[in-house]
Amino acid sequence: MTVHDRKLIYVTGGNDNCIVQWDLGHIEDQAEESGAKTYNEQLLDALYQLVAIPTVSSKPEFTHDCRRGASWLKGLFRDLGADAELLSTTDKTNPVVYARFRGSGIRKPGTKTLLFYGHYDIVPADNEQESWASNPFRLRGFNGYLYGRGVTDNKGPMLAALYAVVELKAAKSLHMDIVFLIEGEEESGSKGFQEAVLNNKDLINDIDWILLANSYWLDDDMPCLTYGLRGVVHATVQVTSERPNVHSGIDGSQRENEPMQDLVNILAVLTDNGGKILIPGFEEHILPLTRTEDRNYTAISRALVLRDPSRGDPQVLAQKLKARWGEPSLTISRFNSSAPAGTSVIPQTVSADLSIRLVPNQTTLEIQTALTKVLQAAFNRLGTSNKLTVTLANAAEPWLGDTTNKIYQTLEEAVVNVWGPQAAHMRRGSVHASGQKRPSSAPGTSDSLTGGSDHHSQATADSPISPISPTSPAGQQPWKPFLIREGGSIPAIKFLEKEFKAPAAHLPCGQASDNAHLDNERMRLSNLYKSKDIFKKVFKDLPLK
Repeated sequence: MTVHDRKLIYVTGGNDNCIVQWDLGHIEDQAEESGAKTYNEQLLDALYQLVAIPTVSSKPEFTHDCRRGASWLKGLFRDLGADAELLSTTDKTNPVVYARFRGSGIRKPGTKTLLFYGHYDIVPADNEQESWASNPFRLRGFNGYLYGRGVTDNKGPMLAALYAVVELKAAKSLHMDIVFLIEGEEESGSKGFQEAVLNNKDLINDIDWILLANSYWLDDDMPCLTYGLRGVVHATVQVTSERPNVHSGIDGSQRENEPMQDLVNILAVLTDNGGKILIPGFEEHILPLTRTEDRNYTAISRALVLRDPSRGDPQVLAQKLKARWGEPSLTISRFNSSAPAGTSVIPQTVSADLSIRLVPNQTTLEIQTALTKVLQAAFNRLGTSNKLTVTLANAAEPWLGDTTNKIYQTLEEAVVNVWGPQAAHMRRGSVHASGQKRPSSAPGTSDSLTGGSDHHSQATADSPISPISPTSPAGQQPWKPFLIREGGSIPAIKFLEKEFKAPAAHLPCGQASDNAHLDNERMRLSNLYKSKDIFKKVFKDLPLK
């Protein structure tokens, strides 16, 4: 990144063996002659430093790094003008970073407040097999993308929101308070987050809107807004025998109750051969699909297939999306055994890890209770001498937003304004460059929609885009971002809505091929900058509506 002739210029190496010069003058006000860094440069610097801290929440050996990352963030917030502190928890989980930016000008009664939720923790990035093209904890630019663990999930979007606030503060155009709650356990079930919030409600105070940015587009071309997430119940089902591990040849007998056989038998009552969940009362409260949603699924599928015919029949794709976003599922993700691998030993203890995805109007408590009850009943029918234990682990409530409310309407306008058709953004000049190691292609965050490709997006920053939306015919304007649901879960969102009695909205910032949680995680530079611009417009316009 550099400034030439009072223009912000970004230079990358292209996969066509060329050096590409990106004119980013449209994104940033011209740099001052004093040489002060632009806000986008500050954003990149901060992202570089935060990616360098391996804030892995799932491994104890990274506890110090997680605390270091939290302290670094607190310091950054303070340096940029916020009141900031760390909210601790009694169970010694990673702290929550709290920060408040106050609106410009004289405070008036009824000043609005938006809460931005994000997380600084990441999943592990094991590079022992050199599966990453570069050090995952050293931010690297290549072909218009930034590579590094956490760059898209969730450090990049979180910092984009932060620097949007900083720009508005500098221009005296921030007309509401912005509260940041950035947790350090999102990738580990948000342990301690609810406790930290409840213990500090007086500090956080009243909230009018909640915004998060922790997901991705459907493909690499079509900006989206997320309005629904599935919930999840995690459970471990364990069967234990009074006998220790024994040899199946010496001690095996059909008259003995083997733990693995008991486990398989009781798991079999949970679903039928087609995957339908058979837990009594499981589907009792599921909301029916509305006509509007059904039309939305059809329009999305047609647009996706129109862009890429290899995705197949639009009707089949629509059914797949309905199943992933709006229908529950039960997955047996792992079997564990006390017997050594590769032996003919009857194990004393066996277990299975379950993941049950819920949809809006189901509750985790109801499903946990029903699951335990049906497993215990099936186990009792076996008449076995073994012991059953059902352990309920992390859970997250499903969430469904209201796309007709003020924050969604403001988000929609901002997305159209920032990503919509306009004059060409960049003028590109290139010269030949020597080759360099290119990050290997890997399945994207949403593999079924990217085809595992590392293709060039049509929604690039140097050409206007015109996504086809359910509200406008193909090729016509105006377009709107797609309204989508997602199959994953975020534990905090429903809790925050309920606790603060404020509506939540969700802005996906990255592309489907960002490889979140995978090797060579990345985020396109233009997505990072444009996400900041979207946040900036929302933060400015929302309190004025």
